[in-house]
Amino acid sequence: MQKDINSILPIRPPLPDSKAGGRASVAKANEDAFQKALQKELGKSGGLKFSAHAEKRLKERNIVLAGEDLAKIDRAVKQAEAKGARESLIIYGDLALVTSVRNKTVVTAMDGKSSQEHVFTNIDSAVIIK
Repeated sequence: MQKDINSILPIRPPLPDSKAGGRASVAKANEDAFQKALQKELGKSGGLKFSAHAEKRLKERNIVLAGEDLAKIDRAVKQAEAKGARESLIIYGDLALVTSVRNKTVVTAMDGKSSQEHVFTNIDSAVIIK
């Protein structure tokens, strides 16, 4: 009497090999954790969003924005919007953020060390946060 092995054992997808892609999976987990933390903070700030490019730049440059920082940046975007701005440069300490005011989205971010030329194009306003 022979039985098919599949009828006895449940069929499961194979478990991922811990040796293959270990670094990639750790990097992906770190990136996912960063994204979740950033989105949590953004939810607190009242709608300010960061583009994928801006998130990447913040992460590359080890720039961490606390809830208070995000609130100040959000207020600056709202001030620019009240004046009719569409694309604004937000200066916050040594951090420069190019924002789409209409979309309430930070398009890119750079710190003083990263911006060598100090030339910003395609903006119609600037807000300096003190």
